Amino acid sequence: MALVTVVPPQIPKEDPEVIVDPPKIITTPCDPWPRPYHLEDGLRKVLPYHFTYNTYCKQRWRGREILDIFATEFRDRPQEYYKDAIECGRVVINGQKVSSIHEIVKNGDVISHTLHRHEPPVTAQPIGIVHEDNDMIVINKPAGVPVHPAGRYNYNSIVEIMRAERGHGWNPLPCNRLDRLTSGVMFIGKHAKAAEKLTNQIMARTVKKEYVARVIGDFPEGDVICDQPVMQISPKLGLNRARASGKDAKTIFKKLAYYPPAAATNGAEPAGQDNRSVEERQRDSKMEWKAKKGYSIVRCLPLTGRTHQLRVHLQFLGHPISNDPIYCNQRVFGPSLAAGDALSDNDEDIISRLSKMGKSEAAEAMAYHDEMMEEYNKRKAEKMTGELCAVCDTPLYSDPGPQELGIYLHARRYACQDGNWDYQTPLPVWALPPPGMDGPADTTTETDPMALVDEVGELKMDKAKLNRNGTGEHVEKPRPL
Repeated sequence: MALVTVVPPQIPKEDPEVIVDPPKIITTPCDPWPRPYHLEDGLRKVLPYHFTYNTYCKQRWRGREILDIFATEFRDRPQEYYKDAIECGRVVINGQKVSSIHEIVKNGDVISHTLHRHEPPVTAQPIGIVHEDNDMIVINKPAGVPVHPAGRYNYNSIVEIMRAERGHGWNPLPCNRLDRLTSGVMFIGKHAKAAEKLTNQIMARTVKKEYVARVIGDFPEGDVICDQPVMQISPKLGLNRARASGKDAKTIFKKLAYYPPAAATNGAEPAGQDNRSVEERQRDSKMEWKAKKGYSIVRCLPLTGRTHQLRVHLQFLGHPISNDPIYCNQRVFGPSLAAGDALSDNDEDIISRLSKMGKSEAAEAMAYHDEMMEEYNKRKAEKMTGELCAVCDTPLYSDPGPQELGIYLHARRYACQDGNWDYQTPLPVWALPPPGMDGPADTTTETDPMALVDEVGELKMDKAKLNRNGTGEHVEKPRPL
């Protein structure tokens, strides 16, 4: 029998696994400690310092040129600055200087930007402590201070101010978020487990939240529901609007008090007498919001948590927050202040007008200040001074005026749905009765929007449309059987 040579099968060799190093990043030249704070004229200021931003390529940036990303996504500097920063190597990708401003950004890239950082001032008002235990700090956040480092703010943020107060190694963990301009109740976890527990409660909507707002005009009586969807129109400007194609949103509003103009209550002018000049009458005839006299204090119960939800819903109802620099700005939204507007296609015009605010002119709530106060605050408002930084040629801004440090929106109360805890603050000063007028100095049971939810469960209630520009719904409380 012939012998047959058996050749063993050839097992292909696998190439050794190649481990790719992560993209290189640049680290900030320094991390000053103590933080470079100084207090002046009621403001907390930060001395300019060098800083490096590092960010991974976002999905919407993939396949785009580096200059296009900076020019369209970031409002802090003009396009000429970003072009020069890229060409000089202050903006790099994966730690390497790019070949041109047309460099394409890919998935996984890390973009680094080193600059001489100028932070805007914030209020010097201290962060109030509502409650503290081994797991959690409940604070009363001052208006005008952002929660996290973002945009132009870094050390002038709640997280960094609390770290500066308690030690460099302490890591505050915010559990809920408030807009920079909003004040009120916030939860700061002392450790990850406590922060996760409360964050999950809020995400599961088992925490009831109540806000207080000061709005133009005489807000309707009773329980007012607004369920207009909210859509983000410009991520760059943080602009949102009521749009049918937006995300579901629902808020219950209830008036706490109404305060008419002072002249209507102190007898300074006979009833019905109009002492305005011809020029003033012509000016006011073009401002629809001028017909809404006085202001109301309104309690707000958001049943969803969309960005700017309360501000957008109050604008839609025709009673925007009276010093809101965006949603109560006639120069941005026109004479009607976009009351009842969920269909117009003028978003590009709105974005263009809003983008000019705070650069060549002050960002102001046109519907709040009388003319004398308006002109004063306009001069005091933060805007470009025309001067440049001696280190980096950055255009310098003036200090913000008092009206820019916050808006009349306050997170007054957070309560566990199961009744395990309930934290609240007093009414802010701007919600108290003005001098010479009577009104509630605290909330009342009769005006509690949370009671409405407790009474009717899933909000199954009789609804009667308000005859106010077709906006909102008036809800009658259920009658006892």
